[in-house]
Amino acid sequence: MGSPIGHQALLVVDVGSTFTKAALVQVSAADGDETGAVLGRAETPTTLDTDVMDGVRSLAAHLGDAAAVDDGRIVACSSAGGGLRLAVIGYERTVTAEAGYRVGLSAGAKVVHVASGPLDTAALAALAEARPDIVLLVGGTDGGNAEVLQHNGIALAASTLPHDVPVVVAGNLDAQPAVAAALQRAGRPHVLADNVLPEIGVVAPASARVAIREVFLRHVIGGKGLSTDAAFARVVRAATPDAVLAGVEVLAEVLDQDVLVVDVGGATTDVYSAVTPRGDDAGRRTEVVAPLRFSRTVEADLGMRWNAEGVIEAAAREHLPTSTALRRYAARLGEQPAYLPSGPGEAALDLDLARLAAIVAVRRHARPPFPGEAPRALTDLGLVLGSGGVLRHTPSTEARALLEAVAADHAGGWRVPRAPRIGVDAAYLLVVVGLLAPTHPDAARAVARRLALGDG
Repeated sequence: MGSPIGHQALLVVDVGSTFTKAALVQVSAADGDETGAVLGRAETPTTLDTDVMDGVRSLAAHLGDAAAVDDGRIVACSSAGGGLRLAVIGYERTVTAEAGYRVGLSAGAKVVHVASGPLDTAALAALAEARPDIVLLVGGTDGGNAEVLQHNGIALAASTLPHDVPVVVAGNLDAQPAVAAALQRAGRPHVLADNVLPEIGVVAPASARVAIREVFLRHVIGGKGLSTDAAFARVVRAATPDAVLAGVEVLAEVLDQDVLVVDVGGATTDVYSAVTPRGDDAGRRTEVVAPLRFSRTVEADLGMRWNAEGVIEAAAREHLPTSTALRRYAARLGEQPAYLPSGPGEAALDLDLARLAAIVAVRRHARPPFPGEAPRALTDLGLVLGSGGVLRHTPSTEARALLEAVAADHAGGWRVPRAPRIGVDAAYLLVVVGLLAPTHPDAARAVARRLALGDG
């Protein structure tokens, strides 16, 4: 999507479940302007009670470019309405289902259900109960077992799952034609993708990730009823976590370093990493499903508001101490998810809750997914970057101290980074980088360099 002649600014928007954030970015140099310059930033509560585009248009006007929406000079991502809910159906839990799970997370989805083996009546009922937006159907290496994938494709075609739930088929290529034919006869929307596990130990996520994004944009965004404005479906390019992961990829490229991002949110704490295996890790291929270079994990029990008590419970399992005051504070937050800290005492409790959520989330991200597998290689991290409202609205020294505690956590069972630089995405630029990357790569890299330098 290019900007019309005479317009060099692009409105970049994240429509979240709670807040809608926008940045006006210079995407091409003109009259001495700097490519990638952020001309302005603003945010507003997401207008879910009316139409999410009401908030987007108000932000465009506030930033002095009200025409950007109708002129097509806008690109957006969205996690409103609960984000992207994905179910993964595979052949064998520790192989194809695990590969599908990792691919789903990398595509910005919240994996709400994982099943393996031939689907029966009970399994189909459990799938429907999970209310997925999309089903990722995987199974078998290329040339390997085809029966389970074919069985599950036929079962999904005949199931009572709502007919507007699309299926991404990313399993054994030999079995895909029969699966596609069954889904086609049933009138269920579907997309074929390359096998996520073409051979044992090789995960190929790119094609499935693109397919998940395609069905998200085509079937899910409009189906959530977030907007009657035709512009909404036109401007949304990805689920928000998918855009953030794309931003992590660009940031790692610009820095030429490994990167870890910790995003502490109200409903989940997400961890993203871009890691190049080195030394012993580079030659290690003991995993049945090899780790991805760019990875994301979602911890749905570690939200700062909706799941605050889950943070306390997870901290206890990790033998991290919590005070009585913090436990009482967390209990209140679960009943008041829109609550903001009142005074310095509660602000300190909020930050302590965020520290616990971040430490536990990074421990889970770094640890081996199964016994006998290697932990994620985080020793050579060049940058540990924090994101999320609690970190953006906290004094920088305190936010950095929280991230330093995460980076120096020796009790997690993984080798801590040697000498990482600590930063906070206070200007919410990482999602801007990810949204710009496909169409304006030079501007994306310029914003990433500014973020890497701490110049938001």
